[in-house]
Amino acid sequence: MVTFEILSAFIVLVLVTDAFGNVPIVNAMLAGVPAARRRRVIVRECLIAFATLALFMLFGRKLLELMHLSEASLSIAGGIILFMIAIRMVFGNPEGAFGPQPTGEPFIVPLAIPLIAGPSALATVMLMATREPAKLGMWLAALLAAVAFTSLVLLAGEALQQRMGERMVKAIERLMGLILTVIAIEMLLGGIRAFVGGLQ
Repeated sequence: MVTFEILSAFIVLVLVTDAFGNVPIVNAMLAGVPAARRRRVIVRECLIAFATLALFMLFGRKLLELMHLSEASLSIAGGIILFMIAIRMVFGNPEGAFGPQPTGEPFIVPLAIPLIAGPSALATVMLMATREPAKLGMWLAALLAAVAFTSLVLLAGEALQQRMGERMVKAIERLMGLILTVIAIEMLLGGIRAFVGGLQ
């Protein structure tokens, strides 16, 4: 049961960080950066993304209380944002799910935030922590595994794009977008159920 829950959380987090969808964007962004430096940049940005997501996971509940926001509002907002990003993934966008990105070596923006630790990922980790705070260690382990997977995919990005071809990379992104659409709808319905339940 525990293994299934970690695996389920890992898959959701891999989908919301969109490793395969970010491959063409990161490749284009780091095209002029030497290979050794490129690897260091990707690892650094993934670590920053992990730290950001972990902070939101650990302190998301307190942030919601401080801002007087309910779990239902977070679930509905997260579902809407996730749905919008998923639709862009499904139907394809030459500029990526988050629109045009600047070229050159990134620092925090836009690779760590919002390409990896984007609005949907932040909302997802906050929901995980607020719904089942007793399983925080499990969610952190799933987050670490998901970011490690994303790092490996981005590090192998050039080779993946060359061997699989851009069409195959886009096909994988669209498949992930389709799965993400279902997760977004479930998140949205969960928020609506919580809101309606609170009115009774």
